[in-house]
Amino acid sequence: MATVSIAPAKPRRFLELGLTALALAVGISGYVLSSLNLTKTLPANLIPQIGVLIALAIIGEVGIHFLAPYADPVILPIAVALTGVGLAMIYRLDLSYAKNDEAQVGYKQALFVGIAIVVAAIILISLRDHRMLRRYTYTFGALSLFLLLLPMIPGLGQETFGARVWIRLGPVSIQPGELVKITLAIFFAGYLVTNRDNLAIGGSKFLGMRLPRARDLGPIMIVWLIGIAILVLQRDLGTSLLFFSLFVAMLYVATNRVSWLFIGFTLFAPAVALAVRFFSHVQTRFNGWLHAFEPEFYYGGSYQLAQGIFGQASGGLMGAGWGRGYPDQVPLANSDFILSSLAEELGLTGMAAILILYLILVQRGLRAALTVRDGFGKLLATGLSFSLAVQLFVVLGGITRLIPLTGLTAPFLAAGGSSMVSSWITVALLIRVSDAARRPASTQSPWNSGIPAALGVNE
Repeated sequence: MATVSIAPAKPRRFLELGLTALALAVGISGYVLSSLNLTKTLPANLIPQIGVLIALAIIGEVGIHFLAPYADPVILPIAVALTGVGLAMIYRLDLSYAKNDEAQVGYKQALFVGIAIVVAAIILISLRDHRMLRRYTYTFGALSLFLLLLPMIPGLGQETFGARVWIRLGPVSIQPGELVKITLAIFFAGYLVTNRDNLAIGGSKFLGMRLPRARDLGPIMIVWLIGIAILVLQRDLGTSLLFFSLFVAMLYVATNRVSWLFIGFTLFAPAVALAVRFFSHVQTRFNGWLHAFEPEFYYGGSYQLAQGIFGQASGGLMGAGWGRGYPDQVPLANSDFILSSLAEELGLTGMAAILILYLILVQRGLRAALTVRDGFGKLLATGLSFSLAVQLFVVLGGITRLIPLTGLTAPFLAAGGSSMVSSWITVALLIRVSDAARRPASTQSPWNSGIPAALGVNE
């Protein structure tokens, strides 16, 4: 993955401030319209709430000005826009759920957003150079294994909808796998930068592809075994798929060998087939996917998917409007199926706008990967961007019946503290890498000088 040479960017904080204000307006509009259409009144304490949001935006912009002045001015506003839209939809669903005396999650989600932003700010303050993370490559690898094993501890882990991916700490439930996406991306980036040359050496040819040497298959086999362990012990197809595809994609980027993609698919596909055959939880998801509208499966696994598809169809091109649809008829409409809820009320046009925001965020992350000067930063930004893209694809593919449901949630949008915190940590790391990528060479940090060249880039 070569470096793209561009002229050093000038700080454009006023552009970022304007985009952030527009992003806030999008979320606030959904919030207000939902209340007007459902209750015929404005939300309580609207003016103080808007004042707090504007104050946070200004504080955030001032902080970015001092902590990462050359960072891409588009990354933060997009994260704010997606978070605001998610909060608005969760609040809108709360208004409907209140009629059924169901739990309200909007205020709790707002608290999670506050915690996530604070964590992101702490990372930007304490991590002044992303290359510092490379020093702790194997520490992050060990931390990843530790987090993955936590749900398997008796009394700590808990099973939800057939998958054992949560842990409970008092009144709080945490999904460690959300944080593992980030720790594994850091570990993979550090490992692949160090071992790129060995992994890129080819062996014999097969179907026109240069396969790696047998002795270099160890890393992918280890990650494959970890993915299989997650699939077997936790019965979580989505997380297993995300971690394994993340490593294979970063391996391909580091070595530029298509054979790694072929090997990855060859290893993972049989494991999925066996999981469908032997695990009832996974088999139920596949049956619901293949027979979503057949009566014998409707109340045995496909009800949620079918209701979500009906809601998306009723939204049409322009949608029913904020607060005018019936997304509350879909189970887990504020988490697993929040994209379906948004499609019903915002229509195909609104969903296209949301997907474009995701696309721009991923593109900006990959742009930072192309322009940053060190190999570790290239792979880190690539891994973080790819994990966002894969997670969105898996969620969107599940609700549209392109692929089976996996239980993953849409970054920034869905209810859940673990997902929100991991999403904003990703944003903080992308901001830090993009700041290094756009910063003039004369002002680059001398930290970590002397690291061997990787990915064709002298660090």
